[in-house]
Amino acid sequence: MDQQSSNENSIDVSVILPALNEEQTIGECITRIQKVFHDNAIKGEIIVVDSSTDRTPEIAESLGAKVFHAEKNGYGNAYITGFKHARGRYIFMGDADNTYDFFDIPKLLAPLRDGADFVIGSRFKGIIHEGSMDGLHRYIGNPLLTWMINVFFHTRFSDAHSGFRVITREGLDRLPLKSGGMEFASEMLVMASKAPLKIVEVPIDYYPRLTSSKLHSFADGWRHIRFVLLMKPLPFIAVPGFMFSLTGLFLMMFFYIQGEIESSHLHAFILGAILMMGGVQVVLSAFLMKTYSVIHGYENKGGIIEILMKYHSLEIFLILGFFLITAGILLGLNIFLQWVFTNFGFLSEISTAIISLVFVVTGLQVFLFAVFQSMMLLNENNDDV
Repeated sequence: MDQQSSNENSIDVSVILPALNEEQTIGECITRIQKVFHDNAIKGEIIVVDSSTDRTPEIAESLGAKVFHAEKNGYGNAYITGFKHARGRYIFMGDADNTYDFFDIPKLLAPLRDGADFVIGSRFKGIIHEGSMDGLHRYIGNPLLTWMINVFFHTRFSDAHSGFRVITREGLDRLPLKSGGMEFASEMLVMASKAPLKIVEVPIDYYPRLTSSKLHSFADGWRHIRFVLLMKPLPFIAVPGFMFSLTGLFLMMFFYIQGEIESSHLHAFILGAILMMGGVQVVLSAFLMKTYSVIHGYENKGGIIEILMKYHSLEIFLILGFFLITAGILLGLNIFLQWVFTNFGFLSEISTAIISLVFVVTGLQVFLFAVFQSMMLLNENNDDV
């Protein structure tokens, strides 16, 4: 009897609509979804996660949708809230601004019934109607961010930021989704690729909005880039930083051995010092980003980061930093003493002064890296940390 009751109350499809002041379009979206449910004999539910100040929630409730409110504003927070309340075997995602055609729901559900775990409606494989996407987003923003995800994570998406998606309940349960903002769209694809889920793209149409866009082009674009870099800081931040520092070290050593730096190679020597110090800072920043990613569950611990997340390794960095700072100070002190011994006369020790500066600055960078790294590990309970 309980099993029969459970089957009778089961939901096939849950459609989640984040809404922010969409009173002009929310009604049509819900009506279309309900018609799809009726025409295709789908037992479904509509969940509106609302952050509006207009009549959006009242309209949604009057049409039979379930309305919830996220504790925090944000695209990702809205979906995370909706996921908690969704009961369907398939979880459908779409915007409440009527830019996506909800009559396409069966088209996206079909691959799931053929074995796919996650289906994305691709605007770039379908038709982007005039006025629906401005030139900045269509020709620069979306292609660039999609390209970054494809290159960094070895995927082949054509539209990584489409908001028209459907995923199986089992597939969704395998994704540790955390992001609260617009970068949630990127996070979902990255995590789905890493799971790995079977992902399919389906061409869809994209229509103009009736109201002004809620997107903030540069702020939202930066959030996507920041997330992608957070997931892959070592190959795309640490490696270039290491090359810069190595080039700088080579330049300094080469011209120091050549001699006559002050008279012939001073500018190149200074350039080497800049590359050296800047490269070290970039590398250490990438290590901190990787540690943050591991601690917050975006990446698994392994390789050099596993070593750097052990306290005895950080103690070595503290000692190294202290040694470099001390060496730089002693070199600087030696220059000062030579100046005193020459009765404060003319002194040509620019190259030594630059080396002293590099030692002190690099030492501070290494020392502070160890301090910040240890602070991030304070709440870690791993005995190996």
